[in-house]
Amino acid sequence: MTTLKFGLDTFGDVTHDDNGQPQSHAQVIRNVVEQAVLADQLGIDAFGVGEHHRPDFAVSAPDVVLAGIATSTKTITLGSAVTVLSSDDPIRVVQRFSTLDALSNGRAEVTLGRGSFIESFELFGHDLDQYETLFNENLELFVKARSQKPMSWSGTTRKPLNGAMVYPHTEGRLLPTWVGVGGTPQSTIRAAQYELPVMFAIIGGDPLHFTGLRDLYSKALDKFGKQPQPVGAHLPGYIAESDEQAIEEAWPYIGPYFSQIAQERGGVPMTKQSFMAQASPQGAYMIGSPQTVAKKIVRVASGLGLSRIDFKYANGHIPHSKLMKNIELYGTKVIPLANEMLAD
Repeated sequence: MTTLKFGLDTFGDVTHDDNGQPQSHAQVIRNVVEQAVLADQLGIDAFGVGEHHRPDFAVSAPDVVLAGIATSTKTITLGSAVTVLSSDDPIRVVQRFSTLDALSNGRAEVTLGRGSFIESFELFGHDLDQYETLFNENLELFVKARSQKPMSWSGTTRKPLNGAMVYPHTEGRLLPTWVGVGGTPQSTIRAAQYELPVMFAIIGGDPLHFTGLRDLYSKALDKFGKQPQPVGAHLPGYIAESDEQAIEEAWPYIGPYFSQIAQERGGVPMTKQSFMAQASPQGAYMIGSPQTVAKKIVRVASGLGLSRIDFKYANGHIPHSKLMKNIELYGTKVIPLANEMLAD
């Protein structure tokens, strides 16, 4: 197994302060920067910021937040988690993240996805009926724009281009790019077709159920004559000094968080029983003591052959102080423990 890289992800959830009062979007964004600075100081490999366009998330422009983080950090990789490519301009995505790469001295990356929410389609004047077409055509155009070569393109969603060049260029490499995959074979195969790494978003069930998609990705790369690529996974969780403390502190935040999303999509609220199932050794939630979370990371990383694992530490209204504690425990205890287990 290759050396495992460890990342952190946040969507900039609108958090509460230590007294239970909601914080402003502006304060949440400033807190995200502080969280990233701590992650950099602890030597964590990567920090990802998601894009949303709804009141419960503060970050709608992750590249701008990441640019602010770039000026206050030294080594940590900075990326999106994810950029909603279906409702964005792929050329502008290349330009914005290439600019971030320059500001961060070569530490930028982007993760492209279709997005799990649909608010951006209406907001930016896109037809939701073109959900698949927009992503397919935008991904093709993104790859061409990222190439740093004159490119021509034609499709159904915008005017064609002939011999266009996209600036600025990145130094010494193409912009590192992942494709976020929520579990569909089509998305997995599409990433392989463009020779792009995949980041599996695992938010429920046994993470090892993604083994089939992992194998499909490897077979598709081989079929298309592409080189092997990194595979990562993004999983939510919460770390505390003990398993009992982690469960007690996480449930009041994570339960309502996932219940709200489920109800918006016609599902049922999360029960304490289903929460505990996800927090079990076979569940998708990385919840527990540093030892417990490290064991789960090793199980998932080894089982799926991962190069990278991203811990989504912010889920719901968890106060900034607790998020900072999660980052501290992840960097000082979980990562060393996981590396020890992987070395055995």
